[in-house]
Amino acid sequence: FGTALARGYRYNGVTMFLFVVAGWVLSLALHEFGHAIVAYIGGDRSVVDKGYLTLDVRKYVDVGTSLLFPIFILIIGGIGLPGGAVWINTAAIRSPVMRSLMSAAGPAASGVCALICLVPVRIGLIEAPWLVIGLSFLGWIQIIAMIFNLLPIPGLDGFGVIEPHLSEQTLRSIQPFRQYGIMIVFIAIFFLDPVRDAFFGFTDSVTELVGGSEVFEARARGWFEFRFWENR
Repeated sequence: FGTALARGYRYNGVTMFLFVVAGWVLSLALHEFGHAIVAYIGGDRSVVDKGYLTLDVRKYVDVGTSLLFPIFILIIGGIGLPGGAVWINTAAIRSPVMRSLMSAAGPAASGVCALICLVPVRIGLIEAPWLVIGLSFLGWIQIIAMIFNLLPIPGLDGFGVIEPHLSEQTLRSIQPFRQYGIMIVFIAIFFLDPVRDAFFGFTDSVTELVGGSEVFEARARGWFEFRFWENR
């Protein structure tokens, strides 16, 4: 799909959609691999038997939660969600610091994916217009996924970073709200203008900082082309 974009095939809407989905699946595998490799270093050997260190996408992906739901959210709201999951035996990771690093490793992998997409565009290694647009859009949603996942909300990796360092009393007080954390964040971003403006304002600033003005402009065209069914 990247070759198709580089060569400028005219039916770019469908090609863009497939390029982004393929890149998303690959980045999902890297995100979950990040969690797994740090968990292994920290003491959880079960990730080997589960196949989490193979980078085999099938070990991380569920069609519904890993593809359809994140793509749906991306279409309606522009938020990139890592939809995979690795089941870590946190009890085997005795160090609170390693448990924090394990949670942070997924968003860090998303950040690396963003750099891989955006830096070559910024320094001029990639000049094919449609590929610039595709990589800019893919890099943008990686930055969104990284920042969203780092929010210290139960259910997200950001909470996993701080959770090992919270008191038992604090964790007990949070417990009744765990299942609603992500839902509350979605509602806030989708329906509260100040929250939405602050969130996307920050992600856009990071995108422009990393990729430059060309990437910042190209990612908007990428989102337009990604939703090809609206452009007929």
